[in-house]
Amino acid sequence: MTRTTKYLLLMLLTILIGTFFYITCCSECGATETAEPQKEAVIPSAPKPTSYPFAFSDGDYAYSENDNYNFNASSSDILMPLASSMGASITDLKTFLSENVGKVINVTGYYKSDETNNTAYPNLGLARANAVKNHLVENGISSASINTMGKLMDDMVPDNGIYLGPIAYAVSGESETAGDDIKALYDKIKADPLVLYFDTAQASISLSAEQRQKVADISRYLDKVDGAAVNIIGHTDNTGVAATNMRLGQNRADFAKAYLMRNGISEAKINTSSKGQTDPIESNATEEGRSKNRRTVVTLN
Repeated sequence: MTRTTKYLLLMLLTILIGTFFYITCCSECGATETAEPQKEAVIPSAPKPTSYPFAFSDGDYAYSENDNYNFNASSSDILMPLASSMGASITDLKTFLSENVGKVINVTGYYKSDETNNTAYPNLGLARANAVKNHLVENGISSASINTMGKLMDDMVPDNGIYLGPIAYAVSGESETAGDDIKALYDKIKADPLVLYFDTAQASISLSAEQRQKVADISRYLDKVDGAAVNIIGHTDNTGVAATNMRLGQNRADFAKAYLMRNGISEAKINTSSKGQTDPIESNATEEGRSKNRRTVVTLN
């Protein structure tokens, strides 16, 4: 091999080696320069459950306790047992009302629009307020000193399906149905009583919005008037035997009574009776008329 040929081969080898290192180094540098840093996954934190205290104030007087009445979602049943501190809270409220004659406590129940209302009241908040009212009455506070209402509170956050203290308290100077208002409420209920219609073997009650408001009106009247009671009268069509229909009417009245009791109206304030087939409001000659006669009327005494 001549000197010239060796020289050319060395030059070619040098070029190939240089090209190899150039490509390798540049590719590594480029990868380093263009690679983006890994980002850590951001896990959103769960919203903190809301919690409302048992608190009320009047002028210079104020009371507050972190514990309150709790409820499951879509329920108006108070979760038991209550926190031990609730006994002192109820006693303090009772003492305040007894020492401040003429004052009443407004109890407002909160609810969310995505909760299911299976109660007889217009909204779940009012049903919760009535449950609290009944518990306060059991502990010696007069129902005449308690006003109840409901309020939509969609920013509430449950704690594992439990709403912590969705009840607010405020002192007021008078009952919401004082004076002429209570007479007007009585006249309203008597003029347009709650009427429940029953199909054969019906075992449930489903109320319209208007009927729920009538239940709320009846409950409020019973709270404010000593000795007031609700009368439930069962009626039937004339199908079958009269004696059997009398019993059927009583069964329907008792069924409605149990429903009202489940919704916080005291058994002692409910009277039931039956008129069977003796007091039709429509002709029994048609199915439409018979369906109107299969009814239970709920009104005041």
